[in-house]
Amino acid sequence: RDLFAEGALSTAFITTFSKKIAIEGDQSAWRLANKVATLTAIFMSAVTVLGIVFAPQLVDLLTWGSWSPDKTALTILLTRIMWPFMLLVSLAALVMGMLNAKHVFGPPAMASSYFNLGSIIAGVGIGYWLDPHFGARSLVGLAIGTLIGGAWQLLGQIPSLWKVGYKYRADFHWRDEGVRTVLTLMGPAVVAASAVQVNVLINSGFAASLGNGPVSWLNIAFRLMQLPLGIFGVAIGTVTLPLVSKSAARGDTVEFRTILARGMQFYAIGLVSYAVLKVLTPAFYAIGKRNTPMVVSFLAIGANLFLNWLFTFRLGWGHRGLAFSTSLVATINFLLLYALMRRHTRRLETRQMLLALGKICLAGGLLALICWAANYWWLDAWADMRFFQKLSALLVAIACGAAAFFGAAFLFRVSEVQDIIDVFRSRFRRAL
Repeated sequence: RDLFAEGALSTAFITTFSKKIAIEGDQSAWRLANKVATLTAIFMSAVTVLGIVFAPQLVDLLTWGSWSPDKTALTILLTRIMWPFMLLVSLAALVMGMLNAKHVFGPPAMASSYFNLGSIIAGVGIGYWLDPHFGARSLVGLAIGTLIGGAWQLLGQIPSLWKVGYKYRADFHWRDEGVRTVLTLMGPAVVAASAVQVNVLINSGFAASLGNGPVSWLNIAFRLMQLPLGIFGVAIGTVTLPLVSKSAARGDTVEFRTILARGMQFYAIGLVSYAVLKVLTPAFYAIGKRNTPMVVSFLAIGANLFLNWLFTFRLGWGHRGLAFSTSLVATINFLLLYALMRRHTRRLETRQMLLALGKICLAGGLLALICWAANYWWLDAWADMRFFQKLSALLVAIACGAAAFFGAAFLFRVSEVQDIIDVFRSRFRRAL
């Protein structure tokens, strides 16, 4: 998904599509979109078929053949059911890119919510129908729910795409300069975008050698870490890319630098290294330096292999070492790319970003203090609480923490908080 959806394909297409709009106009951009959409549909259909056919080999490769036959068979079945999701999410990413390039941000931002709602509601419903006790058979329902969520993510954006003037017509004329540009950008982008996922797969292989538990622990921890990135990262990163692409096409270095720095300030609120990469990596494609992220990604993968061996086997940190190496490698990747981008732009408003980051860290420290207090006083009897008691305590802790964080950020004059307040004020005034 990170390679062909919100990754290399999306990055290469949005960069080229945005420049087409800025230089040649909408009609030329729509023709490019038809060619790329047709090529994507055919290619991803072939990838899906191959994935279904060779699912056993893929599962053995990723688990290093260390799982039991029953567990392996179930994993193969689930993999085969979910492979068509790749086709759906790739097309959804293209639609999202087209809408953002046309400055339509609402429906694409909601697309991830469509997927989450569809996969959860349909997955739980079908899973319960297959196995009311939510045993192994219910996982099939969750896999089917993933497909339903992916379809909703795609179809939910189509009406907005029609409104901006796009009409799909199958176009097989792929010997086009725009298509070649997309494919040329995709090569290095595939390697660069794959770094995180390759590192995660390497970690999974190391974890599988430690037993069954570490694989699940790492996967759950990685998904929790990715949650805020999934909520904020894809949306802001996709919005930023068309803007920096148009600035680069016009040769407006000042605007390019300002937009890029602004995007990275947003990401400083959350998971700094992983999140900033979502903004920083595509910016290199916008300025034509497509090989730079690829080279840095090779270095990151090599560093991850070494750090996994060091932390897991040499120092004996087990699964904790795998998680730490993933974060450390992402930080190394970010710092290298940031230094190279700063060298290209001469300066990158580093002082303003560090000042904003300092204010956010102070507000985050207050949030951390409240979370610690909630865990110490309210949630210490978690195991003895009933479901609704747990839910109430958790919601109160979240509300208090959020109020403290945003209140402190407002007092520290964090500009993003003021922007949020201004948006609500303007909408409230229009409603009156």
